[in-house]
Amino acid sequence: MGISIAAPVGPIGVLCMQRTLTQGRVVGIVSGLGAACADFIYGLIAGLGLTMVSQFIMSRQSWIQLIGGLFLFYLGLKILCAKATPINGTPRKSSLSSAFFTTFLQTLTNPMTILSFAAIFAGLGIVNTHTSAISSTTLIVGIFCGSAAWWIFLTTTVSMMRRRMNQQHMAMINVISGIIICLFGMFSLIRLMIGS
Repeated sequence: MGISIAAPVGPIGVLCMQRTLTQGRVVGIVSGLGAACADFIYGLIAGLGLTMVSQFIMSRQSWIQLIGGLFLFYLGLKILCAKATPINGTPRKSSLSSAFFTTFLQTLTNPMTILSFAAIFAGLGIVNTHTSAISSTTLIVGIFCGSAAWWIFLTTTVSMMRRRMNQQHMAMINVISGIIICLFGMFSLIRLMIGS
């Protein structure tokens, strides 16, 4: 279930791949783990049936979507303006905590994540008031492990391509990634304006 939530390529996937190529595998993995931790929190909310928390998040969906869209646009612009890393040198130094928290917050500000979890849980008949705490905990930890495994696999695979890249490739990756992430942010904001 964690893999099914994490695997579709969206702005977080693009961001993790770009960071892996430009800043190294460790930064890519830490970025992915930020998203996995947010998936864990939403899995906890959906799996334990925390209705009050879920309703609170959904009642503020517009604000959350606005913050998420603006944040995505900011990240896209930042990547567009980033200087390409020389391949023969060491990857650009980056704060691991910053890499973690940007993807963590970006995943948390996506209300569709909790809806995805709720739909999957309901569709598989997992949401059950008689489910034991041990079963629920095992399921939620499994979601985190599946999501984390996907991000580790993705960043490790992408990092293998890094040695075949030159500085021009890196500059192009920054431009393409920045544009894609900006477009995701704009799409989120446009969808918010159309919906309101």
